[in-house]
Amino acid sequence: MNDFEEYLSHILDDVADSNVKDAMQYSLMAGGKRIRPRLLFATLKAYGVEESLGYRAAAAIEMIHTYSLIHDDLPAMDNDTLRRGQPTCHVKFGEAIAILAGDALLTHAFLLGASATKDAKVNSAIVYALSDYAGANGMVLGQVKDLEGESKENLTVDELKDIHFYKTGKLLTLPMLCASYIAHRENDCDAWKKIGNEIGLSFQIQDDILDVTSTVEELGKNINSDVENNKNTYVSIMGIEDAKKEAEFYYEDAKKTMHQLDLNPKALDEIFTLLMNRKN
Repeated sequence: MNDFEEYLSHILDDVADSNVKDAMQYSLMAGGKRIRPRLLFATLKAYGVEESLGYRAAAAIEMIHTYSLIHDDLPAMDNDTLRRGQPTCHVKFGEAIAILAGDALLTHAFLLGASATKDAKVNSAIVYALSDYAGANGMVLGQVKDLEGESKENLTVDELKDIHFYKTGKLLTLPMLCASYIAHRENDCDAWKKIGNEIGLSFQIQDDILDVTSTVEELGKNINSDVENNKNTYVSIMGIEDAKKEAEFYYEDAKKTMHQLDLNPKALDEIFTLLMNRKN
């Protein structure tokens, strides 16, 4: 990942200097687990494809993820002041610049997607997926459902799953889909959609657990924010122990589906294990 991190650090070099560029760079390079690029690279490796061929697509997805965090932290959304152990973008640069930085990262992602590979058909598929999975039928829809859910006193587990199918699962499915396009293994897309959905559910359940069991230092962001915002979570509905069992079930089922595909599962097994044991 060091090579990709270096690549990512220069991805905005051609962008005109401004406060918006500074805010984009600040948020993009603030650290984080780089889960989505890792998933893309592990999928390429499983297919026997050089991971550097996915750098541009991975950078596009990481830009979309970063923009979503910038906007999610805004006072109108979750009103968070800490992200990855540092002041959130709007705290550092002001709300207006933070909004524009998010807008610019999202837009730049499509520039990268449109030139992700030397194959125009693959690039077209990647751009379509970026639009579909990040937009009003994808992650944004999940954000809307999440906001609407806050006005309800008691959500059901099925309603919560529906929120995170879109809010979390879509962006975790996206890198595996892009990798399958780059590897010309489009026939596996349905399997990756199932796997991405299950990873997304487990990932979100873990987030809910960590929000009440971790520390600010470990998590890199404010803890107990869900409780303070009276949000429905898997922990508030199911309790910690049942939530943990649910998270393990979805990861194991995702692994089972992945092992049915014609690929070398080692790299993906390592990522799934990393996800299952994460502390932040």
